[in-house]
Amino acid sequence: MTYRIGAYVVDTRDDRIAQVVGEGETLVAVRQPGGEAVWEVPPSALRLATREDRNAAGLRPYLSGCAECVELDDALRKAVGEDRSRAGAAVRMHWIVTHGVVTEGRR
Repeated sequence: MTYRIGAYVVDTRDDRIAQVVGEGETLVAVRQPGGEAVWEVPPSALRLATREDRNAAGLRPYLSGCAECVELDDALRKAVGEDRSRAGAAVRMHWIVTHGVVTEGRR
């Protein structure tokens, strides 16, 4: 399985969360979220991080370094009623399309 750049994954060899930064022919380059050190992992040793994995690691959308995540998260916080539903959908769609992250349920 391939992962988009920026997607959060778990290196199952040591159960640590990482963010995809690149992909070669046989290995995936990952780094600790917010970190600089990069290591390579066989794709078979990775799984997509769940919402629980991301929450346990203290990750929020704006920690991905994505400016659009910050703007969408801010709009969601300010929205009410029907606008909140639309803002939530925009956040989820952005995460799926841009970061390869499948969100579960509501935020």
